[in-house]
Amino acid sequence: MALRTQISERQKRFGAELRRLREAAGLAVKDAGATIGMGGPQLSHIEAARTGLDPARLTTLLDAYGCTDETYMAILHELGASDGKGWWTEFKGKVPALALDLAEVEDRAVSLASYDSLYIPGAFQLPGYARAIYESSNRSGIWEPETQVRFRMERQRILADGGRREFLFVVHEAALRMRFAGDDVMRAQLLHLVDMAELPNVTIQVIPFTAPKHAPLSASFLFCDPGCADLSTVILDAPRHAEHLGDQADIVAYRRKLQQLSDVALPAVDTSGSLRDLSARSSLGLIQHLLYLLQS
Repeated sequence: MALRTQISERQKRFGAELRRLREAAGLAVKDAGATIGMGGPQLSHIEAARTGLDPARLTTLLDAYGCTDETYMAILHELGASDGKGWWTEFKGKVPALALDLAEVEDRAVSLASYDSLYIPGAFQLPGYARAIYESSNRSGIWEPETQVRFRMERQRILADGGRREFLFVVHEAALRMRFAGDDVMRAQLLHLVDMAELPNVTIQVIPFTAPKHAPLSASFLFCDPGCADLSTVILDAPRHAEHLGDQADIVAYRRKLQQLSDVALPAVDTSGSLRDLSARSSLGLIQHLLYLLQS
């Protein structure tokens, strides 16, 4: 089998998990390879995600590694079957590779949670808002802004899956006050945020500037769970790159960090309450206040 020339982040995660399991079992790569009838160098290629592994051999290998968690093994089989292709494939070469990897990880997740410090979460961005971001950041001229906007809109299909996924979005107030896209766009964007909060599987919370004992994080991150906590991925967002973290220590640390952020945030946006409920501080009340300011 020819070695891959391009490797997706999910394929890398599959190889990394196999290496972690082998090392935890105390097996040398040569000995582990022998259990499935292949040499050490071939298994090394698999662990480096340069090539895949058929399901039957994967089952045998997991048995040799002492795996007993059926959920973990089922999700790992899905990772191993990944060919990196999906709706995002048509955008290959038209948007950054990191965007393709992000779309694939999101597409396979059953729950997603994010913290955003300076921008409205991508899942809720309207075309005008996304366009303002891409036009201002496209200094090199490599990526066509309209194509990136279309790609971002396509990514939002994860919201229209009949409630199969659960979403938690924690957004800092700073992101809601940015007016780089213009007042009209921002007004529409905030109203859209409230509309999206009405979806039964979507929770949106806002961290106010006045949150006590909380030093705001400048870096945004996304927590993707494919249905098995041990195979979750944390994606750290940066202007020119995205880092995918899969070590257990990182997963635990960012899960705890996300919970802390949710704890200091205002109660989630809820449009089902009475007018009396609006007297209490809430994410909806803060958004309504910002909408009022945009009218002046």
